[in-house]
Amino acid sequence: MKWITREHVKVDRVACPWLIKKFVDKDAEFIFAPADKVMAEAKRLDAIPYDVKDVELGHHGKECSFEAILKKYKLTGDPALVLLGRIVNGADTDNTLYHQAEGPGLQALAEGFRHLGYKDDHALNAAEWIVYDALYAYAQKMVQRGKPAGQFAD
Repeated sequence: MKWITREHVKVDRVACPWLIKKFVDKDAEFIFAPADKVMAEAKRLDAIPYDVKDVELGHHGKECSFEAILKKYKLTGDPALVLLGRIVNGADTDNTLYHQAEGPGLQALAEGFRHLGYKDDHALNAAEWIVYDALYAYAQKMVQRGKPAGQFAD
């Protein structure tokens, strides 16, 4: 299946493809387009749009696109993915929904990756997915330790 979002990825537009590829569609193909062309290209290519305005797999209220994907594809039964969603939310939004302590760290990492000179959004995603692998492992460990809201939760 083809999936499409805005180019010049940062937090949610790296986390979502990671989530999709690992848990939704192992054969996913990702397309990154200029913001004003995403919906037209989605229609032309028969691609599923995500993390763009007014789509099912986008921001809703204070929830981020990663969380929309968790809900749509019934992945909320994995408490580690739910925690990872809270961390992504904290990095991608104003962090007022959960006040997730790990969020600003992920935001800093994502910003740093944008300045490493990757040739395109595909290369940036390929490099940065290790961060999400590590955060998922962290989230699994926190859940195992009885801290489903994260290590730094009150």
